Amino acid sequence: MSELSPTERAALLGIARGSILGHLGVAPAPALPASGSLAEARGAFVTLHVGDALRGCVGTFRPEGSLAATVARMAVSAAKEDPRFSPLRPDEIAELRVAVSVLTPPHRLDDRRAVKVGTHGVLVRRGWHRGALLPKVALEQGWDAETFLSRCCLKAGLPARAWQEPETEVEVFEADEFGEGAES
Repeated sequence: MSELSPTERAALLGIARGSILGHLGVAPAPALPASGSLAEARGAFVTLHVGDALRGCVGTFRPEGSLAATVARMAVSAAKEDPRFSPLRPDEIAELRVAVSVLTPPHRLDDRRAVKVGTHGVLVRRGWHRGALLPKVALEQGWDAETFLSRCCLKAGLPARAWQEPETEVEVFEADEFGEGAES
């Protein structure tokens, strides 16, 4: 996976933050680049923290439009539509930290025990059940590959051992993960 340059990363963080500020009505929405690597179609997740508390994390593997437009949409969605949290408020902006994860397309993993903790993110699907965890989650939590797979299944609303069943689709992806502040 080709990582983005520091300038491209900074631009995406600015687009994410600017899109949230535009949504909250405290600043104009940012302009989006029409060419270059940020204009390519790629999936992305945007994660929001206020202080140390997670306040939203939304993403897509199937981009509609450019990477910059995807990040802008996911940032606003994380700020207002993550069902786990109330919408972000203007008084939380001072403590807001934004992180972006730019994704590779997911691909099937035939040997499910071959998940590489710290490199792979996991996507599980079965019927209407879907769950995804970014690569950094397993590292932050100190999980091994089997725990990572189990936790992804639980997030999808499936039994923890569903990843071992052939009717459960297991895919992996990589992510270029970066953010504001010391920790993202």
